[in-house]
Amino acid sequence: MARHRLAAAPSNAMTDFLLSPLTWLIAASLVLLGARRRCLRLPAVALAMLALVAMTPLGANALVRLVEIDAGDPAACSEPLPDALVVLGGGFDGDPQDADDVVALSAPSLRRLLAGAAAFQRAGAVHLYIAGAADERVPESQVLAALAERLGVPAAAIVTERTSMTTWENAEHLRALPQPPPSRIALVSSALHLPRALVAFRAAGFDACAIASDSAWVPPRGIGYFLPRTSALRKADAAIHEIVGMLVYRWRARQPAAASLRSHASAVRAMTSMSS
Repeated sequence: MARHRLAAAPSNAMTDFLLSPLTWLIAASLVLLGARRRCLRLPAVALAMLALVAMTPLGANALVRLVEIDAGDPAACSEPLPDALVVLGGGFDGDPQDADDVVALSAPSLRRLLAGAAAFQRAGAVHLYIAGAADERVPESQVLAALAERLGVPAAAIVTERTSMTTWENAEHLRALPQPPPSRIALVSSALHLPRALVAFRAAGFDACAIASDSAWVPPRGIGYFLPRTSALRKADAAIHEIVGMLVYRWRARQPAAASLRSHASAVRAMTSMSS
């Protein structure tokens, strides 16, 4: 991802536009202004009300809750942690000048790396894998790796994947590395992003548990929770993209190629268990 979107699903500008509640509100308003038939006006009113609710903290956080409930069971990643942790990048907020330009990292990227480094130190893991290129001349995983070293993770323990542009590619490209992660991994990302990431990594044959770096959900706080806000619109946009992205990834995971890859990974795990 070239720029930070709150764990948004892979999409182009047109998809972003069509899935936004603001677009729904504009479309409904145009219908109400121009339509004379009641059969058109009633659906337009319903769409406008739905869009307005989604643009409030109440509606946006309800969508976030709907997504984050599938972020994985924390107990599945309890001690002892897997020997390999995988941190997924969350994009840049600016143009990185070099691998040490951590200021260019987005807040989600920083939170994910901090959570991954903390889990690495706590568990004494063998490797910390960092995935993601983003659309910049300096791969995001390279910048995150430099920050991980500053936080005390040994350089020899860090493996970067520098070519993937989507979460699905994160999983596929990590599997194709000369030194790929073992089948059992701990996946580190935001709670809003983890459900889709888990689908992608399990489709690639990984036995992944989840470590959430943060949650986007905010509990009710006063009257402002029920009024439209730009921050709620951004959160609703992100949650809707994750919902749509989840549906797409689940469909892709059912395709023959993904099923074949999972079968191969299962066979490799079985052979490893027999030899150990």
